[in-house]
Amino acid sequence: MTSTQTEGLIGMLTVLGILVLLILPSVLGIVHDRRIDRQIKKAQDRQARLQRFARAA
Repeated sequence: MTSTQTEGLIGMLTVLGILVLLILPSVLGIVHDRRIDRQIKKAQDRQARLQRFARAA
């Protein structure tokens, strides 16, 4: 591997590393939001079931 190829590889890896650092917070935020949305939906479904049970009793 020549020095030019090595410099190119180091540059490419640096750019990819910076890209990952920029994208990572967004991905973590999306995952967190989806988890919260699932929890809210689960709580709403449970509340709806409890209300139906209370009406039937």
